[in-house]
Order: sequence, then C-alpha cells, then structure tokens
Amino acid sequence: MTSDKDPRFLRSREAILNAARQLLLEGGPGAVTHAQVAERAGVGRATVYRHWPQAAPLLVEAMSTVPLPFLDEPTSPIRDWLQRELASIAQELELDNVRAVCTTLANTSLWDEGMDTRRAQFAGIIADRLVIALDEAQARGELTLTLASRDAVSLAIGPLYYRSTIERAPIDHTLIEAAITALGAWSAEPPLSS
Repeated sequence: MTSDKDPRFLRSREAILNAARQLLLEGGPGAVTHAQVAERAGVGRATVYRHWPQAAPLLVEAMSTVPLPFLDEPTSPIRDWLQRELASIAQELELDNVRAVCTTLANTSLWDEGMDTRRAQFAGIIADRLVIALDEAQARGELTLTLASRDAVSLAIGPLYYRSTIERAPIDHTLIEAAITALGAWSAEPPLSS
C-alpha cells in the first residue's frame, strides 16, 4: 500500500492537483473530470481515483489554490459594484459543478481537518474582501450598515447560496437586489470621485 510519505505518491498527487488547477483556469469547473485530469497529469485514471475518489473534493482543492475573482477590486459606487459581483457569483452558481462544490463545501462531515481548513480559507477570502469594501463604502458615506460587516457578508452571500444549493433554483435580479438592500441604508447620491 502506498503511503502519503512515499515520494511517488506525493509526485502523482501534485501532478494531479496541478492538472486540475490548469483545467479549472482554462475551462472552468466542468473541465475538472477524472478522465481529463488523468490525461493532463500523465497518470492513469485509477491513480486520480486513488487520490480523489470523487471529483468534487479535487475541484475544491484545485479551487483553493487559484486566485478567486469574486469581490476583488471594489469600485465606486459600491452598490453598482456589488450588484455586478453578486450577479457574477449567481452565474457561477448556475453551473452544476460549482453548485456541487458549494454543497460539498457545506458538508464538513465529508472533510478531514486539512480540507476544512481550505474551506475556511476560501470563505475567509470572500468575507475579508466584502468586509473591506463595505467598511470603505460606509466611511465614504455610500452606505450605513445596519449590522456588523461580517454579518453583512452572510446576508449578501447567504441568499444566493440558499437559492442555488437548497432550492436549486435560478438566482434572479430581484433576490440580488433584496440582499443588497438588506445590508443597510444606501445613499441616494454617489460619492464624488477624487
């Protein structure tokens, strides 16, 4: 039996993860299949299955190693930026593979400590970005939050996640707008550019 300290085991695992990451960046979540990963990594499909018996955990691990495009580089007015970002997240959640990964991320009973750490890192990146953007918008007078910034993140992302994974229904503009409106009091006037 191969040990996780065996250099061959570690090399094949790294090759598989690199292949999954490349496929994710090139073709999105749908491109990360056992067959495509095996071909790209130059290993047999059985080797991929030995490391990751299911594709969802492999996809999550690959996702945890690539830059996240969501909620990055906020622009003003923040409300318009937030509408665009949440619409982008909604589009990704429409993809079956992304929805499967998000559902898997929530089921911590399937994860070992390392995978739970990756899930927490993924959530932390998204939360930190949105907290900074909301705090900066509040400082500029664009928004008066009615709750703590960290809670606002759950309020902004939570409904989209629920609609996609629990209800398995499309996320429409009305839901996005309701989530944004619930964050607090929005200024009617956009701030002056400096």
